[in-house]
Amino acid sequence: MEKLNVAEPAHFVSMDSEQFVKEATAIVDNAQSRKICLRILGALAIYIHSHDSEFIKLYLDLARNGDGNPMFTDLDLIAYKKQSRDVTKLLQDLSFKADNMVNWWFGDRMMVYEHPESKLHVDVFFNNLEYSHDVRFGDKPGSGRLELDYPTITLEDLVLEKLQPHQMGRKDAVDLIILFLAHQVRKQSEKDSIDGGYIARILSDDWGFWYDSTMNLGKVKSLSTDLVTQGKLAASRSATLVATIDELRKLIDIEPKTKNWNKRAKTGINKPWYRQVEELMSN
Repeated sequence: MEKLNVAEPAHFVSMDSEQFVKEATAIVDNAQSRKICLRILGALAIYIHSHDSEFIKLYLDLARNGDGNPMFTDLDLIAYKKQSRDVTKLLQDLSFKADNMVNWWFGDRMMVYEHPESKLHVDVFFNNLEYSHDVRFGDKPGSGRLELDYPTITLEDLVLEKLQPHQMGRKDAVDLIILFLAHQVRKQSEKDSIDGGYIARILSDDWGFWYDSTMNLGKVKSLSTDLVTQGKLAASRSATLVATIDELRKLIDIEPKTKNWNKRAKTGINKPWYRQVEELMSN
């Protein structure tokens, strides 16, 4: 099986995890008070969803960014493009400074800010996450997926976010281990559960996303086996993890595939099935 990517992050969050949660949720709360739909992505969102569980200690122990490194690298947020000016005003009011070069080139999809005092690096995405594969949230308030959870995106969207890289990093695999251990997979949306049916429907229309996602689920299972051997994960937890992944895989497998999926499946890996991108999102 392909080795997991363990590239060194460009920067880390200097504050401790609890303070980081407070800072991030305060930004989202401030946005909410201004009727801006802003949500937390990535590892911090997973941490928040697992915050009242036994898995926070495990999350910290597994050292997603390597032993001795802080757990988080930056703050990733997502909003609707139609509210991009409101997001800009919000961050300016909170004393964040824009990365004018990045924002000039990529402002239609994302913007980058940094706080001069806390050194908190913030990436704000709009409508979609566009990396190896697309994770879509809709394009305007009231009709998209961002309103489905608070202060983060939904659990199932977090799963798709972490499954989409063509070259999965160890940190993404660790994130999914915690996500799958802390939450059950269900066929449909239920409180504090992963909507496996939604994930299956998304992948049923995109062969490339399906291919990389199913490969990545295998990599997560492989990492869990390695962690058991290393004494970092109990065998019972690994068994629970494998059962959860197998349940998700079953839902993915039985979901009827669309004409788009079947047409692309005939070509398979004989032509590129993923987008070549530089990793801007490092959390």
